[in-house]
Amino acid sequence: MNPVPVFDGHNDVLLRLWVKTGGDPVADFLQGDGLGHLDMPRMKKGGLAGGFFAIFAPTDGEDLPDDDEEVNPPLSGQIAQPGALRKTLEMAALLFRIERESQGKFKVCRTAGEIRNCLASGIMAAILHIEGAEAIDEKFKTLDVLYESGLRSIGPVWSRSNIFGHGVPFRFPSTGDTGDGLTAAGKNLIRYCNERRLLIDLSHLNEKGFWDAAKLSKTPLVATHSNAYAICPSSRNLSDDQLKAVRDSGGMVGLNFASGFLREDGRWSTDTPLEIMVRHLDHMLKVAGENCVALGSDFDGARIPEGIRDATGLPNLIEALRERQYGEKLIAKIAHENWLSVLERTWGH
Repeated sequence: MNPVPVFDGHNDVLLRLWVKTGGDPVADFLQGDGLGHLDMPRMKKGGLAGGFFAIFAPTDGEDLPDDDEEVNPPLSGQIAQPGALRKTLEMAALLFRIERESQGKFKVCRTAGEIRNCLASGIMAAILHIEGAEAIDEKFKTLDVLYESGLRSIGPVWSRSNIFGHGVPFRFPSTGDTGDGLTAAGKNLIRYCNERRLLIDLSHLNEKGFWDAAKLSKTPLVATHSNAYAICPSSRNLSDDQLKAVRDSGGMVGLNFASGFLREDGRWSTDTPLEIMVRHLDHMLKVAGENCVALGSDFDGARIPEGIRDATGLPNLIEALRERQYGEKLIAKIAHENWLSVLERTWGH
């Protein structure tokens, strides 16, 4: 039996490949290096048919905590625009090399129709996404170029401040009310994205930034990789009011597999049962509705439950949903259909 196809809201494999030393990172991805959570062979095996391929420009030494007991990992400082742009272009080049060297098995998609065609024909479908807009200048000249190159999704901030707004820091326990929201430049960025029908990812915005974007944006509200604050009181998770706003806009929230955003104790431990992932889905479905919930794994960017381990473990989550009496129609919505639907509402067909 073939695994249920999954279209995923967030992965960081480009960053993993970019920091690798030795070898050819593109060949490693296409042929399978067995490292991290993602490569083409493991994606195929687990039914991962595509998703948002994030570009994150780190400062030196940026990493998750080493201690499983730590719940508030420190963040390094801001990154200047020229350095962020260089790193962004280098990671984008990796994505386009993967497409070019895949012999037609991997495609960077610019429309929802292209994604549907890829899923129907077994071609890996990728969305070029930027997580944190540090590479973008205030006049959006770089964003114009990146859009024409294929960028279709952008998160104004990561969990640090930049010229566009204030990211929500990793705090547990904490609400997302951690400071000021979008700056004037950030509000202009929302308007620009609406004009170009770029998807705006709200996952790393703090609470005030989320509501600033909600007031301004004319497109569906999307948090590509966030969970339910009601179950895990992390600053990175969404309150019920935020989930209702996502619902009312016809938007989407993607379940983040990161253990620190799943567990009630906030620990970054892989010893985390799949049951807690299902509990988050149960809650988000109850509040946001079955058309507004999907998956946003954070593969290659976080510690995830041992029951998933990597992309090959996605069928384990699907089976856990069946055991919770999720029907096949609802599973298909969560696995891929809801993402395709919100992309059509955001980008058009």
